[in-house]
Amino acid sequence: MAGDDLQKLDESHDLEKRQIVLDTETTGIDPLQGHRVIEIGCVEMIGRKLTGNHFHAYLNPERFVEEEAIRVHGITNEFLVDKPVFAQVVDDFIEFIRGAELVIHNAPFDVGFLDHELRLLGSQYGQLSDVATVFDTLAYARQQFPGQRNSLDALCKRFDVENGHRTLHGALLDAEILADVYLLMSGGQRKLFQAPQSQQSAAGREEQIRRLSNERAPLKVVRASAEEQAAHAAYLEGITQESGKSLWAVAETSTN
Repeated sequence: MAGDDLQKLDESHDLEKRQIVLDTETTGIDPLQGHRVIEIGCVEMIGRKLTGNHFHAYLNPERFVEEEAIRVHGITNEFLVDKPVFAQVVDDFIEFIRGAELVIHNAPFDVGFLDHELRLLGSQYGQLSDVATVFDTLAYARQQFPGQRNSLDALCKRFDVENGHRTLHGALLDAEILADVYLLMSGGQRKLFQAPQSQQSAAGREEQIRRLSNERAPLKVVRASAEEQAAHAAYLEGITQESGKSLWAVAETSTN
């Protein structure tokens, strides 16, 4: 997504937009080396609200999962033996994401793997961009927080999103966590994390100032009655007699 498009994200939101927050787990890090997708997790949002609808599948990759990858996501070869292959779930997956905006952290990784899976099935499925658009939350975070760590874990900490229940990565769990992070990062609460006012434009600061109308009714002035003024004078006289001097009496004398 281009920089201009990223800047437009927080200017307005389509309340009817359908978004799918997506994550995958894989056998390794490079599809060009024959690595495959072993888990797909998707949660649906409409109008920036989670609907409760989701798509989730574990997949038999028809190859071994690397030990390093297992240490990350905990999905073993033995667990995947009886799971469906990608070809068996692809139609349901495509229908679930069709016409939506896919919200993905480090989108080139997941999109690259899913496009590779689609190519293995032949030209009839095309590529992911034929059925959905993609928004990369990592690219957006890097624009919002340049020079800082912008991993999903780092963003959870920055936006106070609870992820302590996650000891290993999992596609569906990561998608649910990313949905929370995305909503905070791109919504109204982002103002809590903006740059200090000294770094904001004067026009931007002026927009945040609430101005009162010049046409408002004049303030009502309530004056002390004669009895209240006499009681006040007697009180000041008592102070003067006890202490020899009353600052309030001096002040009133100087202003009369």
